[in-house]
Amino acid sequence: MQQLDHLSSSRLRLYLQCPQKYQFQYIDLIPRTFRPSALAFGSALHSALSWFHKAELAGAKVSEEQLAKVFETDWYSQKADENIRYKDSDDDMKLVVMGREMLSLYLRYPQRPQAKGSEIPFAIPLVHPTNGKELGINLEGYFDIVERDDTIVEFKTSAQVMSSFDIQSMMQLTAYGYAFKQLYGRAPKKFKVINFIKNKKPRIEVTETRRADEDYEVFFHLVEQVLKAITGRIFYPRAGFWCKECEYAHICPLWQSKAA
Repeated sequence: MQQLDHLSSSRLRLYLQCPQKYQFQYIDLIPRTFRPSALAFGSALHSALSWFHKAELAGAKVSEEQLAKVFETDWYSQKADENIRYKDSDDDMKLVVMGREMLSLYLRYPQRPQAKGSEIPFAIPLVHPTNGKELGINLEGYFDIVERDDTIVEFKTSAQVMSSFDIQSMMQLTAYGYAFKQLYGRAPKKFKVINFIKNKKPRIEVTETRRADEDYEVFFHLVEQVLKAITGRIFYPRAGFWCKECEYAHICPLWQSKAA
């Protein structure tokens, strides 16, 4: 059984989505029987974008073919290591072609981030923004891109445009703003979500948002309650649209009872 050594925005999001899956994945460390193609695709695209910006910061000129090869290398590496389960009409060739098209669009995109750092890791103690209360555990993660004006950029892949409500309520951005302020003693200027939309004709949508000081206080209180629930071993299955692609459905008590 794994001991709780840190939290991250992805772990927090998973617990809030389904505490039972959190237990399977992070406490019991049960191996996944497959990896959803959407997650593998997003991971490969992130790797290519991170490599591109790091190469650009180093002064290198990157060709479209080089960038595509980085994407494909990561994609096929995941295929070799894990059982990829494709969604709906997706298949290997379709996703490789889509990834190439998205990266080609990005290279020609006129509003690409003016990065001063790419895939920047952080590990900061969880401390209340005003009263200094400590939770005794770190928040860990990384910023996809930090721009020269302190804008935090997050890359996403999705099947449709994200609404302004989706962006405004995205806990991940609040967590990143909280971490940035802890690290540098100032708030980020804003957040920019660059969404690669997986349509027949892929496109890029960019949305900007901001966070206020009270958002970071609310985030701290949310983390505090989630931490209490995890350490108190409160794990229960929660059904939703995410169940369709859950890697642990075969051992989930909720789905086992439905099958029975």
